[in-house]
Amino acid sequence: MQKPLKNEYPDNRYFSYYIEQVDNQNVIEGLTTQKEVVINLYKSLSEEQKNFRYDVGKWSPHEILGHLTDTERIFGFRALCIARGEKQSLPGFDENEYAEAAKFSEVSFKSLLEQYRLVREGSIVLFNSFSEMATLQMGLANGSTVSARALISMIAGHEIHHLKVLKEKYNIK
Repeated sequence: MQKPLKNEYPDNRYFSYYIEQVDNQNVIEGLTTQKEVVINLYKSLSEEQKNFRYDVGKWSPHEILGHLTDTERIFGFRALCIARGEKQSLPGFDENEYAEAAKFSEVSFKSLLEQYRLVREGSIVLFNSFSEMATLQMGLANGSTVSARALISMIAGHEIHHLKVLKEKYNIK
């Protein structure tokens, strides 16, 4: 699956930024590679690193892992709906409210990592099942017109963003 064209997503700071992060022209190959990178990175962290916060009110890497999984679930659901021709507007979400409600710091690291792995593997299988026409379907998500493949690219770009944050703010390599 190729990256979306600029007319498949709105030109705003979230959509554009995340999609522009994706270097790999085959987004599903990128998602597959990312899965291994994220799993290996998180398995290498000490307990102290998993729970470190670089500033008051910032998420720990442990909580970021939960956030990545929640976001993939939401973007994946949106992509599924749009690929299937959904005409209803799909709701937005407030990632901070979701993280607070999830209480990721109270969920075992092992569980969060397994959820991440299973969600990513499910996403890859689902996205591979989409026809090219399905990925080009346009729909409305969070008040913006977007294609299914743009949402899939956003999953990859969102994760790239957080991997950069982990390197730059948490000094995790």
